[in-house]
Amino acid sequence: MLDKRKFYINGEWVAPLAANDLDVINPTTEKPVAVISMGTAADIDRAVAAAKKAFATYSRTSVEERLALLEKLLQIYKRRYEEMAQTITLELGAPITMSREQQADVGVGHLQGFIDALKRLKTRDVLPNGDVMLREPIGVCGLITPWNWPINQIALKVVPALATGSTCVLKPSEFTPLNAMLYAEMVDEAGFPAGAFNLVNGDGFNVGAALSKHKDVDMMSFTGSTRAGIAVSKDAAETVKRVTLELGGKSPNIVFEDADLEDRVTGSVLECFNNSGQSCDAPTRLLVQKSVYDKAVEIATRVGREASVGNPTEEGGHIGPLVSDVQFGRVQTLIEAGIAEGARVLVGGAGKPEGFETGYFVKPTIFADVNNGMRIAREEVFGPVLAIMPFETEDEAIAIANDTNYGLAAYVQTGNPERAERVASRLRAGMVHINGAPHRYGSPFGGYKQSGNGREGGMFGLEDFLEVKTVHRPDAA
Repeated sequence: MLDKRKFYINGEWVAPLAANDLDVINPTTEKPVAVISMGTAADIDRAVAAAKKAFATYSRTSVEERLALLEKLLQIYKRRYEEMAQTITLELGAPITMSREQQADVGVGHLQGFIDALKRLKTRDVLPNGDVMLREPIGVCGLITPWNWPINQIALKVVPALATGSTCVLKPSEFTPLNAMLYAEMVDEAGFPAGAFNLVNGDGFNVGAALSKHKDVDMMSFTGSTRAGIAVSKDAAETVKRVTLELGGKSPNIVFEDADLEDRVTGSVLECFNNSGQSCDAPTRLLVQKSVYDKAVEIATRVGREASVGNPTEEGGHIGPLVSDVQFGRVQTLIEAGIAEGARVLVGGAGKPEGFETGYFVKPTIFADVNNGMRIAREEVFGPVLAIMPFETEDEAIAIANDTNYGLAAYVQTGNPERAERVASRLRAGMVHINGAPHRYGSPFGGYKQSGNGREGGMFGLEDFLEVKTVHRPDAA
């Protein structure tokens, strides 16, 4: 058992003001691997006070000084890369190959993307009318991150805050806090000033709310469920602070008859199952043109049957467990709802896979003949569950795709480049992937509608942490 009961505040590891232990559970074994402390509003007060004090001087540092700190952080992260991958596998259950190739890699890719963007950032600009526009750090930032891509969201929030000269208080998910504490060690070693970065563990109801409501916090950046994002927004409204949100998704994946079915349906199923389906932008609604529907269903069934679950500590392309018993229960409820509502089960179904009675493993599941009124088509399952539904025309596909409260990502599979661009322009989503194109570091990540507001990554991610000041000069042209 790892003892991780301290918080990182004002450049030091300090004990919580009140004892409140919580076990961190390994989702593969269902046994505790570490103990952390659950903080209180008083701990948040300490952390915010440290961040506020540090902002007075850290906000005056030069871009060059901050770039040097970020470059040092990048070196440290690369040196401790394997440690990060192993940590995420331990607490999240991501298979170690996936942890190395994806989960840990984002800590390098996003950091480099922000370094590149910061080098291009113009903090002073002269407008055509002669006035001067300044971009300045926003202040003390409250950062709340989820468990499913933990270091991904930490990097997308902590790095731009520090890069712009802001200071921050991070509350990571209590389900996966260990990678955040490892990152805090890296930030400390890199030499960021005391108070620039602070970490307090805890739940959303107590610690998250205290951070969102705090009068000395100038901005909240939250990633998680839409329900929790609404709560953060309401709490933050009392002090009229900036709020950026990256929330849920129910991403449509449109497969036209002219697509390379074997390649694109295969890739679509595997993408849905990636990270055990625990991705907000997962392509969970597979819309297939009726003329090739049966063929696509055949391919998806084969790929789904070939997908396997396995021990996350073993290398390979298998699927790991879900993060917790709570998440397991939610996914089971929605699988059972799909069956009850009449969707046809092609692969998987309710219950655990044979031989995996211990651990929060679920059967990779594919439903066919789904309609957009079913719960599995409307609610975010957040497990390896795919819903396939037919369409006839391009217009119908777009209508089905946009018939959702979410708008994070969308996917288009077609052999016609003009159609791909045309359909992408009509989809109400913040990101559209054409024929398997990946999300690239430095590009903005975020969505429409109830998938949130603001963008993360690269230059757009820096801008969310900046205020704009106009200086009206008497000698302006």
